Amino acid sequence: MKRICTLLFFCFLFLQTGWMQESAAILYGHVTGKAGQKLAGANVVLAETDLGTFTDASGIFSIGPIPPGTYNVHISTVGYHTRIEKVTLHVGQRTELNIELEPSSLDLTEVEVFGKPNKQVEKLQTITRLPLEPSDQIQSISVISDRLIELQGNLTISEAARNVPGIYTFATYGNQRESMSARGYRGIPLLKNGVRVNSDFRGIGILSDMQGVESIQVLKGASAITQGIATDLGSPGGVINLVTKVPRFYNTASVSLRVGSWGQIRPTFDVQGLLNQSQTLAFRLNGAYEHANSYRTGVSLEKFYINPSLAWKPDPRTTVTLEMDFLDDSRTPDPGTVNLAANDTNAIYDLPYDRFLGFSSNRAVTRNGTYTARIQRELNDQLQLRAAYIYSGLDISSITTSLSSGGRGLPNLSEFNQRYRTIGASSRIDKNSVLQLDLIAQEVKTGAVKHTLQVGVDYRTNFLETSSSSQAGLHYVDIIDVFQPVPNDLPETGQVYVAPVRDEYGNVISGGQSEAAAIELLAGDPVRSRSRSYGLMLQDVVELTNWASVFLGIRYNSQESTGSATETEISRGNAWNPQLGLMVRVKEGLNVFGSYTSSTSLRGAGNVDINGVELGNQRIDQLEAGIKSDWYDNRLRFNLTLYKINNTNMPLPVYDANWNPTGYYQKGGNDERKGIEVELIGRILPELEIVGGYAYIDARYKEHTSFYRDSAPLNTPKHTANAWLNYTVGKGKFSGLNLGAGAYYIGERPVNDWATTVTHEGIVPDQEPFNIESYTVVNAYLGYRVSNYGFRLLFNNIFDQIGYNAYRTRFINQTDPRSFAAVISYDFR
Repeated sequence: MKRICTLLFFCFLFLQTGWMQESAAILYGHVTGKAGQKLAGANVVLAETDLGTFTDASGIFSIGPIPPGTYNVHISTVGYHTRIEKVTLHVGQRTELNIELEPSSLDLTEVEVFGKPNKQVEKLQTITRLPLEPSDQIQSISVISDRLIELQGNLTISEAARNVPGIYTFATYGNQRESMSARGYRGIPLLKNGVRVNSDFRGIGILSDMQGVESIQVLKGASAITQGIATDLGSPGGVINLVTKVPRFYNTASVSLRVGSWGQIRPTFDVQGLLNQSQTLAFRLNGAYEHANSYRTGVSLEKFYINPSLAWKPDPRTTVTLEMDFLDDSRTPDPGTVNLAANDTNAIYDLPYDRFLGFSSNRAVTRNGTYTARIQRELNDQLQLRAAYIYSGLDISSITTSLSSGGRGLPNLSEFNQRYRTIGASSRIDKNSVLQLDLIAQEVKTGAVKHTLQVGVDYRTNFLETSSSSQAGLHYVDIIDVFQPVPNDLPETGQVYVAPVRDEYGNVISGGQSEAAAIELLAGDPVRSRSRSYGLMLQDVVELTNWASVFLGIRYNSQESTGSATETEISRGNAWNPQLGLMVRVKEGLNVFGSYTSSTSLRGAGNVDINGVELGNQRIDQLEAGIKSDWYDNRLRFNLTLYKINNTNMPLPVYDANWNPTGYYQKGGNDERKGIEVELIGRILPELEIVGGYAYIDARYKEHTSFYRDSAPLNTPKHTANAWLNYTVGKGKFSGLNLGAGAYYIGERPVNDWATTVTHEGIVPDQEPFNIESYTVVNAYLGYRVSNYGFRLLFNNIFDQIGYNAYRTRFINQTDPRSFAAVISYDFR
């Protein structure tokens, strides 16, 4: 910790040297409409800099201090044509600029729902580490804006992420969290402002609130897997980064109230403003409260969210941002339903909504706080220094109900509709931090060749403590019949039951009786682990000509972790991973790219072969190629990506002739993922927006000793598709009206792995698991804005099609049935 503090001290000291300016200029003025009306919230930007502001309620703006010089000032707002004015600013002078804007039926920049393709996206450099626009990166990048989230009424990560082709829900674990997948990899990392919240390498998911989300960045490909080892941010499937809102250096506020099906009530607020006359200090505060029941009787949630932030611009070249993001979520875990057959047959029971298979005392409480400090300093016109420290603390405690499926040593019941019920408790304390420093150089020349360079270091730490407790041995609470009413209260007398043990003729020889004792949960000792890693990353984008650029990159990662049980067994590993890419600009607005990237997994590196020799690291190789294009003056974008990923040198267990594990391993395996992703984004008519996508995923186990060749990993669909249309009336008596609809499709997918030897989590060796059926969800909405008021009606799953998301055989949870919501909002300007 002392080293981190010392490093930050010198970083601040270095930045301080450039903060004093001898003299600067001020630009101020008014923005009005053609009829002389004052335009509040108009955007005024100096194109050659990052300086800009918004007009206040009287249409007044002021920007400064500004270095003397000549600038192009861009002025824009919704409903008016953008205007560009050239101004010359002199040392120590105040320059007045009064602008009158021409009306327009619709402003295309403001309504862009997927960000601007030719503009650097807020905080995207946290992941890519390069100051390039999404259209100039050599991998698939999708940015979901807060406007799209608001239009669709998204309240969860999965609802918003459906707008990206190939992103799908892996599992909800009884609706306790959201785990997302891509390209056939289970549980890709979910980040908050660039730091991992849950450190589990399987990506078991997190919870978040959309009120504080500025954008959701989905990265797949080269940059997604050059952030570390494959069991962390280097996931070959990709990463999803939730970016929180920060101050915009103007005064505004909004409040809203949403009410919906099943007793939902959700008030929100968002306030931001300037804290000094020089407009160099600004704050933002937004939050939400939500209470809602569920379509399922006995299930509810209640959560509180707050997101304060502060931004400071001590001079035109420096920005300091401080953020906090805190969520307190309490909800009922829902065990879901059961499959009324063996796991090779799809017989998922359509459980009535008034039947809840858990206990009313079950609860899962999640508390997560993320704290961020960022400094961005332009050293000169070519050099930029970025520093960030991000910390996330996750605290989860839950009491849940489990249903038997033949496990836990309990004898199988004669009917599939009968299940043992047990209870268990678990907790998780997960602390993650990252310190990231980057030096970026742009427009650097070696002869006639231009370079964009990045050199950076990052230091990550993790502390994890988990504990769990469950009923002992063959004890259980009761046996239920899912066809009959199910009691949801724990027995008042504390009755527990011992499973009957029968002889070969079916006679009970022991057990089968109740015990008048308190239900005791056997608590295991807390399991703790610690890890830290160092990373060094270098990238060079070499612009060979004005139509071709080469991407060169290399990352070194070193990790050290303690044994999870004793904290005394230390394991170490390191890896070098290269990145190589080519971008060809066929013509303006049409880029073709290709890349090769390697990532490394350190899991199992210490496993030994029959001779006691460690097998070493596992390698993941990825090839990716595609097209990025924009048409009709940037109004419509079409992206096509093809990829192939191979996991090799995997440490596979070796079995004897009777399929018993020998305790040693061999290198092998060749998990292969390949597929196609297509995106169409933009505007097909001036008032009509479209977001569409399709993904084909071919994920297969290849050379394995545990899984059938060419079988697919669990929960991996071959096909996903998404489509969304929004129409806005820009003029006439219905001006301010907008309506839209969208659909999301996910194809059938195996409920479990098809294994030859594994008996984990409901897997039966040699038994091919059934496929969960495909489903399509169709949503629609109707909105109207008049003056400062906004009204919205949301219609979700309007055709009431029921689908299922499952985690193996433990949690089979259905999607929400048809529901409705109404939202009223008011903007203070």
